[in-house]
Amino acid sequence: MDIGKAFSYVFEDENWLVKVLIGGVLSLIPIVNFIVLGYVIQALRNVADGVEKPLPEWDDWGGYFMKGLMLFLGGLVYSIPLILLVVVSFVAGLIGAGAEEESALSSLAGLCVGCSNCLIWIYALFLNLWLPAVATFYAVYGEFGAMFRFGELFNYIIGNIGNYLIAFVLYLVASFIASLGIILCVIGVAFTSFWAYLVAAHLYGQVWKASQAVPTTA
Repeated sequence: MDIGKAFSYVFEDENWLVKVLIGGVLSLIPIVNFIVLGYVIQALRNVADGVEKPLPEWDDWGGYFMKGLMLFLGGLVYSIPLILLVVVSFVAGLIGAGAEEESALSSLAGLCVGCSNCLIWIYALFLNLWLPAVATFYAVYGEFGAMFRFGELFNYIIGNIGNYLIAFVLYLVASFIASLGIILCVIGVAFTSFWAYLVAAHLYGQVWKASQAVPTTA
């Protein structure tokens, strides 16, 4: 993997400043920011396809919006178990608060809250590791259903686990760097976070490209 390129390719584009400014501004607008998701998906696709200058032009806002919306909906479907666990934990907490102290109901509610919170943490970790592959499949295949090819997704992650985890860790590094944008002002985080998403797009695009270069055996 070309780690340096992932962190620097944005700035190698002759119009990088304008592109980042547009992405940062759109990131601040609810619903409209689906366009940003679609743009990042296109960047990932460009890297996977080996495009020399993978940073897309801002020339297809409608297409980017639809791609971003589809990716959001796919992520929402995967988040349903997490949402249900949060609801269970919240309701159990309310029941426990309304029950008498040291009663059987209070103990049961406390146990339910504890188990739910543990499962929330585990599932959230799973989502953070799983969703990049989901986004990659959607970027490459361009189909909503590609995000739910569970067997293929699992095999893709396991078959490329080394590069995949490297990309995951490096995205965390990019996100930490992006968080420093708050030093400029709170709004600055929108622009640095947009850059971090583009870093992730390049990293995971490289993972896909490398996976296709490995010959398969029958």
